[in-house]
Amino acid sequence: MSTVSITDLTRVRATRPEAIREAAASRHRRPLLGADGRMLIIAADHPARGALGAGDDALAMANRTDLLERLCTALDRPGVDGVLGTADVLDDLLLLGALEDKVVIGSMNRGGLAGASFELDDRFTGHRAQDVERLRFDGGKLLLRLDYGDPGSLETMAGAAQAVNDLAERGLMALVEPFLSRRVGGKVRNDLSAEAVTRSIAIAAGLGGTSAYTWLKVPVVDDIQRIGPVMETTTLPTVLLGGEVAADQDATFARWQRALQLPNVHGLVVGRSLLYPPDGDVAAAVDTAAGLLRPAGLVTTGEFDR
Repeated sequence: MSTVSITDLTRVRATRPEAIREAAASRHRRPLLGADGRMLIIAADHPARGALGAGDDALAMANRTDLLERLCTALDRPGVDGVLGTADVLDDLLLLGALEDKVVIGSMNRGGLAGASFELDDRFTGHRAQDVERLRFDGGKLLLRLDYGDPGSLETMAGAAQAVNDLAERGLMALVEPFLSRRVGGKVRNDLSAEAVTRSIAIAAGLGGTSAYTWLKVPVVDDIQRIGPVMETTTLPTVLLGGEVAADQDATFARWQRALQLPNVHGLVVGRSLLYPPDGDVAAAVDTAAGLLRPAGLVTTGEFDR
């Protein structure tokens, strides 16, 4: 398949489910990092947690054809290294042939449904380490939200440590996304202060019996002046979390650019900010992000060439 057709995808799934396994087995793989040591990953694991909104549209990611078309556009742009997603999304992309020569990361724990009373119970309901290995993917991503006031966070932490161990035993990347979180007015909020992000990095880096295959996926802190000291908390390779769609896209790109100068930051993992940019131009948003990683894409005025 070369174009997105729900009819074709559904027919193949219904009549030849083994086609997904065959596509995974024959997919041409690439090294995790290229020669420049940089990585731009497109994230699309939000729907499986019930988080379908982007910008002002609460159901933006609900249309699977539209989401897949946006993903295919992004993955086809120069400088895009791979994708992070849940099984349903990655299986579709395998059938579409969109994962050739791409880094592929399976999303492992999606149990903390957005807005649910059990949202902080981030159980492992997605890819297992054996699935990542069987499908010849490059690693697994796990969300680690810890609430100091919630005893259940210890279960989340133990599950994350086990996933780190399971992936490391197979020589696969464990991409850990840590937050210190709490409920405010009944809603889960992640603390993006410099102190909180520093603590979350320290906790995540120590998970499991080895950190040899552990990478971190961290947000850019609210106080951008302190991003340097925050990142001094670990020697683990790190990628930046893109976060929510922002109305001021240029300001977001400027924050990423500053954080990308740090020695242990190797790239970006961005989802809705690039797939659903305010102006709707996915290719232009992706090209701008890619330009932040490969300096030829920048201009000296501080503005970003799209």
